[in-house]
Amino acid sequence: MLKIGHRGAKGYIVENTLASFQKAIELGVNGIELDVHLSSDGKIMVIHDETIDRTTSGKGFVKDFTASQLKKYGIPRLEEVFDFINKSCFINIEIKDFKATSSVLKLLQNYILEKNWSTHLFQISSFNWNVLESCSLKSNHIQLGVLTEDSIENALTFAKKINAYSINPYFKLLNVENVKEIHSYGFKIFPWTVNSEEDLTFVKSLQVDGIISDFPDRI
Repeated sequence: MLKIGHRGAKGYIVENTLASFQKAIELGVNGIELDVHLSSDGKIMVIHDETIDRTTSGKGFVKDFTASQLKKYGIPRLEEVFDFINKSCFINIEIKDFKATSSVLKLLQNYILEKNWSTHLFQISSFNWNVLESCSLKSNHIQLGVLTEDSIENALTFAKKINAYSINPYFKLLNVENVKEIHSYGFKIFPWTVNSEEDLTFVKSLQVDGIISDFPDRI
């Protein structure tokens, strides 16, 4: 069962920072999950919210700052994270803004074709299924994860349509029956965000393929 650090090791270090990714690696993760938005100059920045208010000392929308300005607030570029992690685990990139889709695909192609990274080191996930559909049309070898917080049935239908790799559901949507159904179609299951010992015990009992957690060392 794969250990996937949520935004790095969010339970220990400020999320989506190089320090948080380093902590996740130290805790022995198989993968990390992170989120991306575009800066005003079109760079792919690793941050969950559309504003910098919650996780930094600044205020304002990510899209209104340049990459260099955002770096001063501790927000890294996606390329910087790739180089920092350097193949030590796989990276699940959650695209928050559809506008970032083509830029992310181009960056992945660069690392796969020019830097010899395996395609298995990357996954793209999104709650915006238009992002995933666009990715499936433009690149048929990148692993796609269908995020859902409300319907396994709808996610499964869509996953079949785009030939996804996994379904990444809110863990409370899962039960023995739908886990078996998802697996019967060949999809992996990576639920989020599972933190308490009680919830981890439950989710592990379902025999999912990996767990996304703020505390990956608990998995």
